[in-house]
Amino acid sequence: MEIIKVTGKTLDEAIQSAKSSLDCSLDQMDYKVLEEGTRGILGFGAKPYVIEASRKEEPLTDKVKKFVRVVLDEMGLMAEVKVHEEEENICVNLTGPKMGLIIGYRGETLDALQYLTNLAINRERSREEYTRIIIDTEGYRKKREETLKRLAEKTAWKVNKYGKSIKLDAMNPYERRIIHFKLQDYPDVTTYSEGQEPYRKVVVAPEK
Repeated sequence: MEIIKVTGKTLDEAIQSAKSSLDCSLDQMDYKVLEEGTRGILGFGAKPYVIEASRKEEPLTDKVKKFVRVVLDEMGLMAEVKVHEEEENICVNLTGPKMGLIIGYRGETLDALQYLTNLAINRERSREEYTRIIIDTEGYRKKREETLKRLAEKTAWKVNKYGKSIKLDAMNPYERRIIHFKLQDYPDVTTYSEGQEPYRKVVVAPEK
């Protein structure tokens, strides 16, 4: 955050100077008076006002909404963007026509949009400040989670029945975690991932 120190013959003059330097309006700026000016007597002993000013920090939810809006506009897709905070995450829900284009094959486009948004928003934030951004539309992520849980159970049943390992299709890290978590207490099977991103896959194997 940029903090500047400016002076002016009057408080208003100092504020106007700060607004010009920061290129913002008064409601976008915070300032405090460091030294109160005095007019002096017949021009002698006059002291200028000294203020310290900075742009107000834009709420993270607003930054997320603006970024997603720009990307969707570039893609030529119409959608309403709603953003809210949920626990330690920022959740974005998209509604509108042609949401299937935003989801893409197995959620690939939606995942790419989510990845880009997380990268852009958290680029200049420290590890402690990192905020996970989740983007969804038409409840896709919940439906996909339920589908993956059913796939995990079905695959584990086959591994137990035939005693052979089964390698699933490539998945992103979020989807792989769902499989691992679902089967972590499943009897007589174990799971691990192999391969390189973006082709990394979950293997469900008999427990040795």
